[in-house]
Amino acid sequence: MSFSSDVKNELCKTKNRQPCCEKAECYGMLLFGHSFSRSAVSLTTEHTPTARRAAQLTAALTGAIVSTRTMLRRASHPAGTVSVEDERDRMRVLSAFGHSGSEVPLRLNRANLEGECCPASFLRGAFLSCGTVFDPQKDYRLEFVTPHMHLSRDMSALLGELPLELQPGVSRRRSLYVVYIKGSSHTADLLTLMGAPHAAMQMMQVKMLREVRNHINRRTNFETANLDKTASAAARQIYALKRLQDCGAGISALPAELQNLARLRCQNPELSLRELGKQLTPPLSRSGVNHRLQRITELSEKIYRERNSD
Repeated sequence: MSFSSDVKNELCKTKNRQPCCEKAECYGMLLFGHSFSRSAVSLTTEHTPTARRAAQLTAALTGAIVSTRTMLRRASHPAGTVSVEDERDRMRVLSAFGHSGSEVPLRLNRANLEGECCPASFLRGAFLSCGTVFDPQKDYRLEFVTPHMHLSRDMSALLGELPLELQPGVSRRRSLYVVYIKGSSHTADLLTLMGAPHAAMQMMQVKMLREVRNHINRRTNFETANLDKTASAAARQIYALKRLQDCGAGISALPAELQNLARLRCQNPELSLRELGKQLTPPLSRSGVNHRLQRITELSEKIYRERNSD
């Protein structure tokens, strides 16, 4: 089962507190369904609880006879269709929401959102009918899809008016219009508003887990890079000292203040600069050790070249 289906399951368990909210939710489901006109009032969904909820709300609120049937939209994916077959019943449904059935273009009738509580119910109905939300393991995005351009703009405007600062967008996908919300916090806020707080919490938990993993990976990569850098530097230093010994000069050819550090580096190639500094007497800072090792490497190379040129 997908994350989007889990969200719809949670939404279908949400109870409307007021009759006006029931009307707003039903209106959202039908307006963003397959068809909402004099010739057809219907919606098609692969989510069975949504089909059942739409049929019950429509029949209860309008008195129309609503039929439901199941069909295979594609292999192993049964889809439920909710429709009002009788023309007089269709007109009854349309009239209940202030529509004549001949509107061109189809628009959102704000009169169906009577109270401050109604937009949340309307959005819940629209999402159940045409919405989807991405798996938070992959992306943070919620969409409403409709073939009606003006309706998509009305939806975007409604989302933009909510006190959530959702920053909705509208895009074209073939012959469809997609109203979308991006970002984990915006998506979670809208899910909570529509009545799916558990899904919103799950999304934020996934986000926090991803952030922790990313932090650990960044830190591991950083530490690995530092280890590689330390190992490479130590290898260069030890190589320079080995060449110094090969040419017969030895560590004693270095200035006295550098000899102890040179011996310490040869004996402990795995130690970091800070660890080397702690073993010196007196102890030396990381930058001090680094400076001296650079001098040791340069002097060793210089002595090696001078001995070989004789």
